[in-house]
Amino acid sequence: MPVDPKTYLLVHVLLSLVGIFTGLVVVGGLIAGVRFARWVGLFLATTLLTSLTGFGFPFVALLPSHIVGALSLVVLLGALVALYWKHLEGGWRRTFVVLSVVALYLNVFVLLAQLLQKTPALALLAPTPAAPAFAATQGLVLVLFAVLGWAAVKGYRAGSR
Repeated sequence: MPVDPKTYLLVHVLLSLVGIFTGLVVVGGLIAGVRFARWVGLFLATTLLTSLTGFGFPFVALLPSHIVGALSLVVLLGALVALYWKHLEGGWRRTFVVLSVVALYLNVFVLLAQLLQKTPALALLAPTPAAPAFAATQGLVLVLFAVLGWAAVKGYRAGSR
């Protein structure tokens, strides 16, 4: 690895946190019927870089994080196509909203998995992804994002800015 591993991890985590923060702003805007163009660009860029840098860590086997990262890249590609190539015309508006919420959800999913795994107090509650606390936490977050996604689709209809 040409960069110090701790520095690389720090950059990856910072990109992820900026992606999550800007994603929350973007989804909030969509719920309110507004597309904050600069926030959207920053959200998509940092979330894309988060997924890409996730593949830069040394590994010997395919891990669940690689599957989530690959899925995130596919989702982000769809959101980018909807926004920059299809210009949110027709059904592409809804596609963009749904894929943006899914991209944010995947980033939050990984954050929670890392917190549950690497924070000692939380690791006691959910020592493995098979633990009931892990499933309950991720299930609640999935429901929250389903509600946010529904509200964003409803709020960001044709005619929204």
